Amino acid sequence: MKRRTFVNTTALCAVAVSASGFIRYDGSRYVGDCETTTDILGPFYRPGSPVRQDMVVAGDASPIIELKGVVYHKDCVTPYKNAKVELWHCSGEGVYDNTSDQFLFRSTGYTDSQGNYSFRTNLPVPYDIGEGNFRPAHFHMMISAAGYIPLVTQLYFAGDPNIEKDPSSSSPLAKRRILDVEILRNLTQRVVYNVGMSDSILVEPESIKKLTGAYVDENDPASTLEFFEDNKALWLKSEIYGNNLDYVGNNTFLFGGDSPDSGYSLRFEIMKKGAVRLIFTMPDDKGGSTAQTFLKKK
Repeated sequence: MKRRTFVNTTALCAVAVSASGFIRYDGSRYVGDCETTTDILGPFYRPGSPVRQDMVVAGDASPIIELKGVVYHKDCVTPYKNAKVELWHCSGEGVYDNTSDQFLFRSTGYTDSQGNYSFRTNLPVPYDIGEGNFRPAHFHMMISAAGYIPLVTQLYFAGDPNIEKDPSSSSPLAKRRILDVEILRNLTQRVVYNVGMSDSILVEPESIKKLTGAYVDENDPASTLEFFEDNKALWLKSEIYGNNLDYVGNNTFLFGGDSPDSGYSLRFEIMKKGAVRLIFTMPDDKGGSTAQTFLKKK
């Protein structure tokens, strides 16, 4: 069955990553064993945030907190120099700056020769997501390093009572991303997050849930796709069963076993209020490519 025909009756797979940092013996030497889980790049990400370490906003009543850590290669031993670290979070009122030129509570940094990065900002707060539910306070982070899959993740703060009620933060895979908060002498708070980069991805169940379901072509309601989860992976449904998808970073999936130059890719965009858009790119008959846009059914 041709891929294009197959796709008209199929469904897809998902995302997620974190860091552990213990040592294992690989048969010849001791190496770091950093299990990493990535999250989906949500609706509040904005590219192009300014390069700066200090994100503190005057007038925000939230306490000051420092985030620091080390980015390692996948052996979790060798520091990664010049990795790009992007950090963003909500204000003390639970609001994200999605439009202003100031890029409030958004910043970009680069690791030094020892893999170190650091930011200073206001502590984010939990915010209401409706029906009496609150997301715990959290940082969003994306780390990009040549040779590795970009890591998109969320960091939480130990002691937040909302963690246990939130599907993402209560996941077993999130345990290493719930950070102990240290109170410094000047009453500034500090958390530490060390991470090893990875060339493969573990999938968080909550990330898969965000993507599973039926999708409809925005220009042709008769054209539909359906995605489902099987064995912690995202699959595209077919007439027989389905086709598994491999996550390659930046909310993008390839069909299992395909290389990036196959011409097929599926990129998800997580929008506000949980809406999901899928841009499905495939080769055309003229040596170029064409794209269809699908929206997830509510």
